[in-house]
Amino acid sequence: MTESKLDLLQGTLDLMVLQTLSVMGSQHGYGIARRIEQISDDAVLLNQGTIYASLVRLQHRGWIAAEWGVSDNNRKAKFYSITRAGKKQLAKDAAYWQRLSDLMGRVLTMEAEGGDR
Repeated sequence: MTESKLDLLQGTLDLMVLQTLSVMGSQHGYGIARRIEQISDDAVLLNQGTIYASLVRLQHRGWIAAEWGVSDNNRKAKFYSITRAGKKQLAKDAAYWQRLSDLMGRVLTMEAEGGDR
């Protein structure tokens, strides 16, 4: 891991994809990847293989649906949208990550009892 780029923890990309679709509505894979990169200030860079593996996994789980459409540049593209089951999973995963983040914040900022050692 370099200082400027982050390696994603297992499961975090799927959560990012679900959140992106929840906020932005139906998107094609390239658009989802670019938005995640943009929101991370390019700390995360996603290649096509990575984002499409996540999309296939999420579709197989029934958390997103896909249909063909035409992109802004007039190209045929598969557009993905979050399903009701996906929204439920997003809420569950977001709550989990918030709890984990709170825990890590407490652990990483704890101080020695009784002063410095």
